[in-house]
Amino acid sequence: MPSVSKTAKIQSGADLNPETLKQLNEYLATLEPTEILEWAINSLPNLYQTTAFGLTGLATLDIINKISVERNQPHIVPLIFLDTLYHFKETLDLAERCKQTYNVPLKVFKPMHCKTTADFELEYGQKLWETDEDSYDYLIKVEPARRAYEELNVKSVITGRRRSQKGDREAIPILEVDGTGLIKLNPLAYWDFQQVWTYIRANEVPYNALIDQGYKSIGDWHSTHAPNGEDERSGRWSGQKKTECGLHKDYFKMRAAFMASKKKREAQQHQSPIVV
Repeated sequence: MPSVSKTAKIQSGADLNPETLKQLNEYLATLEPTEILEWAINSLPNLYQTTAFGLTGLATLDIINKISVERNQPHIVPLIFLDTLYHFKETLDLAERCKQTYNVPLKVFKPMHCKTTADFELEYGQKLWETDEDSYDYLIKVEPARRAYEELNVKSVITGRRRSQKGDREAIPILEVDGTGLIKLNPLAYWDFQQVWTYIRANEVPYNALIDQGYKSIGDWHSTHAPNGEDERSGRWSGQKKTECGLHKDYFKMRAAFMASKKKREAQQHQSPIVV
């Protein structure tokens, strides 16, 4: 195993070529999540945790808090929360509760130039997720995330994705680099739902009140239902082939699709009215 996996400080995603990533993932797969996170804290540059306060993110948050306490430091990894303006009230309440419980820096980013749902709908109309889903995903998740990474100089992020969530996540590695050069760490990639839930209960981690109503994966209120099968994310975008919100898709493709849609909308708005 090359020494980079244990001791060297990684400077950027450019340091992680395919062979290095392969070797690192082989090494990290032998570790428990706490050990993976300890390695990440020691090795990854400008590290943040992105979370919507799902169960995996909450377990990760709690583990990082324990590492911080053990090192006699304030909470080591700040949080980035993307407020889509369509979260359940229970999710927003949980975000504030976690901020207080763990005394963690919480950086909140909303859609550009919007403070409220009314602001967003005044600009883009109601139910944009029905009329232009790609634009909706770009505006409420992709662009705010990219803005957060640029403003905070984020080089590495911890995510809550796991293989047992299936869909696009079924084969994710623990460590990866996306098309923008951002390093992504999936420390609980090999845990299943029951392992996460057992950790949450055993460690008395705060969790979303909707969990007790049968929900397992919680996003925006309009696209989230209790799961209708064994797949814990089956309650998200029910009846659609969609499995991701866009945050973990190709940024450049998402941006290109949004710009094309925006150009089309603008052209339609500037068409001269037909005089009868």
